[in-house]
Amino acid sequence: MSIKIDFQTSPSQYKHWRVEYDGEIANLFMDVDEDGGLFEGYKLKLNSYDLGVDIELADVVQRMRFEHPEVKVIVMQSAKDRVFCAGANIRMLGGASHAHKVNFCKFTNETRNTFEAAEVDSGQKYICAVQGACAGGGYELALACNYIMLTNDSNSSVSLPEVPLLAVLPGTGGLTRVTDKRKVRRDLADVFCSTEEGVKGQRAVDWRLVDEVVANSKFNETVQERAQEFAGASTRPTGLTGIELTPLNRVIDPDSVTYSLVEVSIDRDAGQVTITLNGPDAPAAASMDEVVALGADAYLLRLARELDDAILHLRLNERDCGIILFRTQGDAELLLAHEALLLDNADHWLANEILKYWGRVLKRVDMTSRSLVALVEHGSCYAGVLAELLWAVDRSYMMLDEFDGDNRPVAAITLSQSNFGRYKMGNDLTRLETRFLGEPAAVETLKGRIGEALEAEEADLLGLVTYAFDDIDWEDEIRVFLEERASFSPDAMTGMEANLRFAGPETMETRIFGRLTAWQNWIFQRPNAVGPEGALQRYGTGVRGKYDTERV
Repeated sequence: MSIKIDFQTSPSQYKHWRVEYDGEIANLFMDVDEDGGLFEGYKLKLNSYDLGVDIELADVVQRMRFEHPEVKVIVMQSAKDRVFCAGANIRMLGGASHAHKVNFCKFTNETRNTFEAAEVDSGQKYICAVQGACAGGGYELALACNYIMLTNDSNSSVSLPEVPLLAVLPGTGGLTRVTDKRKVRRDLADVFCSTEEGVKGQRAVDWRLVDEVVANSKFNETVQERAQEFAGASTRPTGLTGIELTPLNRVIDPDSVTYSLVEVSIDRDAGQVTITLNGPDAPAAASMDEVVALGADAYLLRLARELDDAILHLRLNERDCGIILFRTQGDAELLLAHEALLLDNADHWLANEILKYWGRVLKRVDMTSRSLVALVEHGSCYAGVLAELLWAVDRSYMMLDEFDGDNRPVAAITLSQSNFGRYKMGNDLTRLETRFLGEPAAVETLKGRIGEALEAEEADLLGLVTYAFDDIDWEDEIRVFLEERASFSPDAMTGMEANLRFAGPETMETRIFGRLTAWQNWIFQRPNAVGPEGALQRYGTGVRGKYDTERV
């Protein structure tokens, strides 16, 4: 069975990007096929992009981490003359459903976060080499890079023209990165974001919009010199050999998606999805050399890739299913052995990449606009990294004592060292720190219980689950909760859950997603932007949008 939007791709399938590898430097070229849009009805002119372009970029960034660990510097650039990137395609935005636009913005920002963090996480630094117009989402690609170089000619500039041209906001973090990352002065940022033509030359450096401006005649040479300098200064080990990210083992049926370790069951009548994650199907490797030999078949890497794909599939292709129930089944001690090998060898490049990838997958779960529920059943393996799901969800239910006729091991939760700092949320706190924001001593208490199989009564007492029920109440309590949840407004649930999940301090990341959820979500529904006379609909016609002037 085919699916509407597939997040799996490979270099042989790319239409919009190409990479040239040169030892420690990779040259990444944006060369969008204008006839290669994900849907009909628009052309991707001037290196403008849609979700399909970003799916490929996400794949490039992921493969750079796992398949090309020898790379220390990536130079992002355009393969087209006189334009770097015109940003998100306007015709696509004007014709897409509201839900698609918001999910598109969310995914593009997750992708930008991934390569933005590549220098800190993996020692891979991204340079953006801008020649030609760099507008809107194109400048947002640049903003997520670690270093921006701009050629000094009459055609090259950076801009965020969404407000004056389209009546919307830069949808993937542009405003926030300008102020919080680039630290552009507020009044200058106001001028910049109100100007269609943008800023060029030395002024772009003076305003902190770019890091360096270079004469056009020396631009390509200087970019490569800078890349060599950064590679030479890198502390990343040399001579690393990567692994191949082979295609996922995946079968898609009308009401299910089945992977090797993840099972997705879809009940559209109830608006529910159940994701079951299975424990290891083999003992832990004896060394990282064995993990490298296993490659993409290594248990925790395979599980992360499958869960990541499942979440993205559900976000875009099953939007009416508002409740996701997580289950696990398997040997918790065996799972902890697989994780311990990575934790004990966290300085090994592949162990580091698998652990960092789990951090990104868990953040993807955090940012998924569904009611998230975890069921801690007998035979489950909520241990270490999988225990993080218990504090990512909105509610958790645990089986208490033995159930009649159920001979599986009694439900338990096992903490590992990883739960206390390894996998942080967007607010830069662990999920346990966020859960116990008003009780920090509770986190210290839990550290003393690492490695213990905590059964329901104790897990409930320690605050690790929402409720624990015996076999008399289990089915009825969960049924009542699910029926109640399904009766609420999905809009109210999305707002409530997003507010409650991210307690604690604000970071650039939480501000980006919070503003996307609240401001852009609202603006994308206003007639000033998407109405028949709105700016998105009239763009390119020569007639400006007609606005309701009431301030709300």
